[in-house]
Amino acid sequence: MNRRRFLQIAGSSGVIIAAGGVGFLATRTPKDALVPWEQAGSLYSDPLRRALSYAILAPNPHNRQPWLVELKSETEAVLTCDLGRLLPITDPFSRQIVIGLGCFLELFSIAAAAQGYRANIRYFPNGEPDVGLDQGPIAHLSLQQQKGLAGEPLFGHVLERHTNRNAYDANRVIDDAVARRLRAAAPRNIHIGTANGGALLQDLRALTRDAMWTEVRTAEAYQESIDLMRIGRDEIEANPDGIALGGGFLETLKLTGLLSRDSLADPASRAYRIGLSMIEDGAMTSMGFVWIKTDGNSRTAQIEAGRAYLRVALQATADGLAMQPMSQALQEYAAMQPFYETIHDRLAKQSGERVQMLARLGYAQAIGPAPRWPLATRIGPKES
Repeated sequence: MNRRRFLQIAGSSGVIIAAGGVGFLATRTPKDALVPWEQAGSLYSDPLRRALSYAILAPNPHNRQPWLVELKSETEAVLTCDLGRLLPITDPFSRQIVIGLGCFLELFSIAAAAQGYRANIRYFPNGEPDVGLDQGPIAHLSLQQQKGLAGEPLFGHVLERHTNRNAYDANRVIDDAVARRLRAAAPRNIHIGTANGGALLQDLRALTRDAMWTEVRTAEAYQESIDLMRIGRDEIEANPDGIALGGGFLETLKLTGLLSRDSLADPASRAYRIGLSMIEDGAMTSMGFVWIKTDGNSRTAQIEAGRAYLRVALQATADGLAMQPMSQALQEYAAMQPFYETIHDRLAKQSGERVQMLARLGYAQAIGPAPRWPLATRIGPKES
């Protein structure tokens, strides 16, 4: 939320003064939860964990950070999924979770190349899981040092990439050349499309808004998000995953009782209504959209879509664009079925194509990073 929205909920800035004043506001940044961004690439000397320290910064649904890594040697590891971090209501087949794991793998590969190592990644060495995920390996990882290996130019933007959920500048259009670079950011086996004007842009604005509104108005689905909200510095630092609602203004509203999980879930509350208004502000100021399609919907295709999404996000960052996933319309639960069908009618041109990701684009003031668990907490028990 921006300051205007805070004050709409609060009624006046007086509640901020009553809760502790400006000095209080200045102390509420969850600094401990942001340390992994500061330590990426510097805490470890071995190339494997150095690459992993960047990989944990990858975008992922609801910031669940579902990755678990078992170190096998100084250059070899196995990635699995933490099954306690799934989203069973809004992501019943864990498709989005697997996409997030794909983002992790691509960032691992890019970070390894920056050190002169080729990342060899073998998906699902025990076979693809079927409908649901299990404890089997997602990928086997190994590093091979390679002289003269060219690093990825996108690596320079890893620490700048942050999901920006604010309203975008509605007066600043996205140039066609920028859109072309986004479409070229991933391998050819992945289909990337963009819209940066015209009727399709208008349609996608309304569709993504309506899908998000539907999710908020679907009590069980919205409750899944509310249960993962971390309100204020102490909650964020205790659990640096989920949906962080941090900063002085929000924490002030929490202390004064104006912002709580109950108020966010209550359709009669002002906080709930303003949340719907913020969804409108975000969707309707989108100045472009980018989507990622795959041939079919295998687990491997989902991994590849995640790897492509990470590259598109880094290219957007390189071009100064803000970016936010708007994939509610792609989710596989009953309330989303009409939106799912509409989005595939509009964007999936070939038989069997699956739209895996949809994100809004635009220009906005830069924001800070999202909280992360330290790498040590995501490494499995076999680490020596």
